[in-house]
Amino acid sequence: MAASVATGKIQEVLPPLLDSSSNPPTLFDGTTRLYVSYVCPYAQRTWIARNYKGLQDKIKLVAIDLMNRPAWYKEKVYSGNKVPSLEHNNEVRGESLDLVKYIDSHFDGPPLLPNDPAKQEFAEELLAYSDTFNKVAYGAFTSKEDPETELGPTYDYLENALAKFDDGPFFLGQFSLVEIVYGPFIERFHIFFLDVKKYDIFKGRPKLSLWFEELSKIEAYAQTQRDPQELLAIYKKLFLGI
Repeated sequence: MAASVATGKIQEVLPPLLDSSSNPPTLFDGTTRLYVSYVCPYAQRTWIARNYKGLQDKIKLVAIDLMNRPAWYKEKVYSGNKVPSLEHNNEVRGESLDLVKYIDSHFDGPPLLPNDPAKQEFAEELLAYSDTFNKVAYGAFTSKEDPETELGPTYDYLENALAKFDDGPFFLGQFSLVEIVYGPFIERFHIFFLDVKKYDIFKGRPKLSLWFEELSKIEAYAQTQRDPQELLAIYKKLFLGI
């Protein structure tokens, strides 16, 4: 059954998940399709970018059930068999960061990066750090180390990064591609570490706490958020087997 997302004046009826019993869409018929999973943080990045640029009518969502994915997705759509992927101009592309940049440069709508060269340079620095940030966090999921010792430096890095520009609550001052890259992961890490490790990533980090509070007010982001308990249950099953 299709779900709906309502935020402010915008409501989008989300298509149902396609699983191994589902038929594929009519591929390469001129329709631009974004293949996602509603619970995947990498896919959420591209979903946010689509929404922020107001492309709901130009880029159709196709939701894949990752726990029971259809064989045709790998065979006919994207050989990497991961989400997200984007079907556009008779080609299919993958990798979330590449796709966010592609959507920004190939479609109309508000730009995801400012014109300021200093901010663009800092954005690249933060994007380059995102893989390290995620690797440390996922490593801590099953670690016995003290959470603050293991995780603290990565969150302190972000806290300090938020002090660089003072013209808004976000990393570059205003909402940008950097929020899109970090937001879905910080959302999940906060939920998981608070429940499993009793560790609050926002404690003692007021800028990061405000950042997430303000991020949740961005309509394009809020439209992609899921029930925290659903995300927690998925991560517990994936990483802890419970």
